[in-house]
Amino acid sequence: MKILVCISHVPDTTSKINFVNGDSEFDTNGVQFVINPNDEFGLTRAIWFKEQQGANVTVVNVGGADAEATLRKALAIGADEAIRINANPTDGMFVAKQLAEVVKNGGYDLVIAGKESLDYNGGMVPGMVAGLLGFNFVNACVGIDVNGNKAKVTREIDGGKETISAGLPLIIGGQKGLVEEKDLRIPNMRGIMMARTKALTLVEPTGDATATKAVKFEKPAAKSAVKLVNADNLDELINLLHNEAKVI
Repeated sequence: MKILVCISHVPDTTSKINFVNGDSEFDTNGVQFVINPNDEFGLTRAIWFKEQQGANVTVVNVGGADAEATLRKALAIGADEAIRINANPTDGMFVAKQLAEVVKNGGYDLVIAGKESLDYNGGMVPGMVAGLLGFNFVNACVGIDVNGNKAKVTREIDGGKETISAGLPLIIGGQKGLVEEKDLRIPNMRGIMMARTKALTLVEPTGDATATKAVKFEKPAAKSAVKLVNADNLDELINLLHNEAKVI
């Protein structure tokens, strides 16, 4: 089985976010980038398929040269090879078209992507790739097993979970629950050394143009100061909730 894991190169959640050029561009200075958490769950599941069923695992990223450190980490975790599509990943449809081309040329049986990335939170790319290729697609996936050319997939739905059967080739939008957090892999020294010798292929993007661009970013308004009310002063609390917070 050939598995392709889509990897987004995203800011760490502890990073301080700022914008430049009139708030039209993200300021990367001092920001540490990591594997998108939803993608990391998917990568770990793919490595499980490699260890248990002999699957071949390739990771792919649409991004600049700075994303190669993240791809090397994925290789150190256990992926067999990596592909970087040399383009700026700011438009969902553009990214989907680039990934679809890789899937089509690579003949992959299973494509694992995070249901959304931590930075843009668009939640559209996996479904778009499936639509472009005519593949089966399951989103919000929290469990997957593969037997031959069939997969049993569990996904989150309103009020619970649903288990369905789908044929390969298949694309899933994975999330937390695809594996347990305790099972996430941390690269060891042997993996880091082996990652240096694994193939990282640079692919130029197709001629498709991006359809959208960011005009302006705006950070959420700063939280106002906290007002403490004496536990015995219910009248003041009600007054503040009614006239200032306007929640009652």
